[in-house]
Amino acid sequence: MATGPIDVYPGPQDEPPSRRGRQRTRTRRRRSGGILLLAVLLLLGAIAGGGYYVFSSVFSTPDFDGDGTGSVIVQVKPGDSTTQIGSTLTQRGVVAGVQAFNEAAAEDSRIRSVQPGYYQMRSRMSGASAVALLLDPVARVGQLEIRGGVQLDDTSAPDGTVALGVLSLISKASCYTVDGNQQCVSVDALRAAMVDTDPAALGVPAWALEGVAKADPARRLEGLLMPGIYSVEPGASAVDVLRSLLAASDTRLEASGLVSGAQAIGSSPYDVLTIASLVEKEAITPDMPRVARVIYNRLGAGQRLELDSMVNYPLDLQALRTTPEDRARPGPYNSYVVAGLPPTPIAAPGAEAIKAALEPTPGPWHFFVRCQKDGTSCFAATFAEHAANVAEARANGAF
Repeated sequence: MATGPIDVYPGPQDEPPSRRGRQRTRTRRRRSGGILLLAVLLLLGAIAGGGYYVFSSVFSTPDFDGDGTGSVIVQVKPGDSTTQIGSTLTQRGVVAGVQAFNEAAAEDSRIRSVQPGYYQMRSRMSGASAVALLLDPVARVGQLEIRGGVQLDDTSAPDGTVALGVLSLISKASCYTVDGNQQCVSVDALRAAMVDTDPAALGVPAWALEGVAKADPARRLEGLLMPGIYSVEPGASAVDVLRSLLAASDTRLEASGLVSGAQAIGSSPYDVLTIASLVEKEAITPDMPRVARVIYNRLGAGQRLELDSMVNYPLDLQALRTTPEDRARPGPYNSYVVAGLPPTPIAAPGAEAIKAALEPTPGPWHFFVRCQKDGTSCFAATFAEHAANVAEARANGAF
């Protein structure tokens, strides 16, 4: 029987060595490829993450976190835009940058209603926190309102009610809080600044220097702070506060026509201011021009003014009438004893009172009395007419 090679179908276990080697090589390549792909993906992820970090670091808006700390006083000036407010906050270290503030402000249109003045902010605030605090009334500091007829000193009514005077109002407006403690310029410090500082150095207008020089130093600024809204810088000295207020008031007094108007009628601005203060204390607005005429008529005739407001002024008393004892008390403000104008204004006169003093209504009146409960006065040219008006006033319960 013939013999020869026997062909056997090779199984896996019988795979030729060369083929098994090629298969292991392909397996290793696939495994290496997978690892490489994973490494590439991880690398790309790291690059992407780093790129985002770099992008956000370079191109995102710098901003602080949170509500900030400490206390920073900032001023919003008249006409400041949102960007200008943001610039001020940035310079004072309140926010990280103008853009952070502007982006937060863009989310709240109320930012356009922020009024000029001083605001108590904090250091390192986020833009959103800074916007929110600016819009919170609690942040507003240094706001002073002077009303017509207010005196420098506090006054008391017959029932014991006390009305704050200009010095007390300034002191109150100067207050702000540092580390939980309130700090204010005291009334005593303001009074000392008024008394001890040269009036010209304090900013008293040139047209008032002569009158102020003759006044009691404790009353020398009476009437020179015109009614209106002012800003008092918290933390400023008493001298700086008064100087700032006098400068602002001088601008308003000039705008009222006081100086040019006084020159036009041949009078001094200080005398017109003094007359306006009497008108402010004695009359409601519709009656002011006629009350001014009574004052001019009596001054022209050499008559005593006999105004109760003048008598009550040095007594720091807020009352419609006077007592016989007070009318007998000697002094330069006692209009029942001395003739002429008082040595200073007796209150802060407003624009309407100044206008009345510059443009009194023509008329023959020498007397007036408050004859209606709403403050309306009745006017008379003779004493007999005046006596009848007084009787009417009593019947009306006007005083």
